[in-house]
Amino acid sequence: MQGERTLNPEYLKEVYARVNRCPYFQLLSLQLKDLGWGTSHLEAPVQQKHMQPYGMVHGGVCASLIDAACFWASWTQVEADVGLTTVELKLNYLAPISKGILIAKGKSIKTGKNLCLSEATVRNEEGRIIAHGTSTLMVLESLKIDGQPGHMPKYL
Repeated sequence: MQGERTLNPEYLKEVYARVNRCPYFQLLSLQLKDLGWGTSHLEAPVQQKHMQPYGMVHGGVCASLIDAACFWASWTQVEADVGLTTVELKLNYLAPISKGILIAKGKSIKTGKNLCLSEATVRNEEGRIIAHGTSTLMVLESLKIDGQPGHMPKYL
């Protein structure tokens, strides 16, 4: 990784479209809203399909948001020709939620040649912390975003 670089807005527009169309994001109604250098912002409106039998959002929804927010925060700092995969995910559930919007913010802590470390927090609309976690990601040259925009640079 080099120092801070500017992400290409046109490249990001195509990435948002591809990511938000992917089957898993659609299944959980997750949306990648914004990416910056070492940061990410995702949201999921709480829906009936997210509920566990006690009427609260299932922990797997928050785990998915934390995993994705960590992933995309690190993704902003790796080269365009590599991919990432999660090798470890740790999280704490801090409060239940049954309505509103889950807002996940990810932050890259360290981007290395082979491994990255990121953290993410899920909050409700009022800013109450619902869950917090960290993720270790492995950098892989063999992984690419499905239909990755190759006709334009990732960085300006």
